[in-house]
Amino acid sequence: MARYHLGFALFVSALTAAPTVAQAQPAAVQAGAYGVEAAHTRILFSVSHMGFSTWYGEFTGASGTLDLDPAKLAQSKVDITVPAASLSTSNATLDGELKGDKWFNVAQFDTIRFHSTRITKTGENTADVTGDLTLHGVTKPVVLKAKFNAAGANPLTKAYTVGFEVAGDVKRSDFGVSTYVPLIGDNVHLIISAAFEKKAG
Repeated sequence: MARYHLGFALFVSALTAAPTVAQAQPAAVQAGAYGVEAAHTRILFSVSHMGFSTWYGEFTGASGTLDLDPAKLAQSKVDITVPAASLSTSNATLDGELKGDKWFNVAQFDTIRFHSTRITKTGENTADVTGDLTLHGVTKPVVLKAKFNAAGANPLTKAYTVGFEVAGDVKRSDFGVSTYVPLIGDNVHLIISAAFEKKAG
């Protein structure tokens, strides 16, 4: 029993002594050019289904860049592109319908893009990101709320990484996706969990 307690104590000590991977101080983030780390970036959406329930889905395979300078946040820029055909709701029948010409029409409009036009600091670790969203062949200005999570060297890849949580709402009818409005909600809530890796050099 004493050996068990000693082993457990050593285990707990190792955990508490382990260095923190990510740091949450925005001012300490390394300035520079970053690229989307697609494997750990998720773009989620939700929309009301007749008021009874909420549809959820996601887009994957994001790519893009982030030019970041914590000391000059207003001069920072982000540009993200997502393949529209990556849409998934975990329901194959629904996915096929949403990708069709009555909804996203991914055969004709194969990419979704957001590029920032202004970044405004709103708090110690938050900012409003204003930019142009292109969806279904239509470009409209939107404002997304960004929260800095943390930054640091990924212990597995060794790449310096910075992460954010981003959220916002858009009206799909503004982008020409108006099927079943208002039966199916017009307002679409977006949640983006974004990881960026610093580029070499």
